[in-house]
Amino acid sequence: MNGLFARALVAFLVQPGVVAFLVPLLLARPGSTAFSNWWGALPLGVGIVLLLAGVREFYVAGRGTLAPWAPPTALVVTGPYRWSRNPLYVAVLLILSGWAIGFRSWPVALYAVVVLVAFQLRIVLHEEPRLARAFADNWIQYRERVSRWL
Repeated sequence: MNGLFARALVAFLVQPGVVAFLVPLLLARPGSTAFSNWWGALPLGVGIVLLLAGVREFYVAGRGTLAPWAPPTALVVTGPYRWSRNPLYVAVLLILSGWAIGFRSWPVALYAVVVLVAFQLRIVLHEEPRLARAFADNWIQYRERVSRWL
């Protein structure tokens, strides 16, 4: 296993693994795993596919990971990044929505709202300024062509 792949795997398990899977499953229904509303499977499934596609693009096209300690070295504008500047965040929010619907859980729904606000603040205050510094004109052109969320 090469070093970049190992870092990508650890970043995936630590970041979306905890935010999109561990925390909502702990919040959903302590002691229960009853996924009772199957409509939740749709956003959950779409979110998982989108998450995997976005992480793959970071690794292949960006030559990096979603972790701040090993970010992409190239601006990623392929795959789901053609439609959203933040498909990983969209994916996590879809996954959280799927859990909230599937478990009929207001705590998970509230958690999803808190995560959305945290994502927005992180994007505006940290990520977009960093991308503007790192990728200059390429970032400006990309930002003008692709919306932040969808």
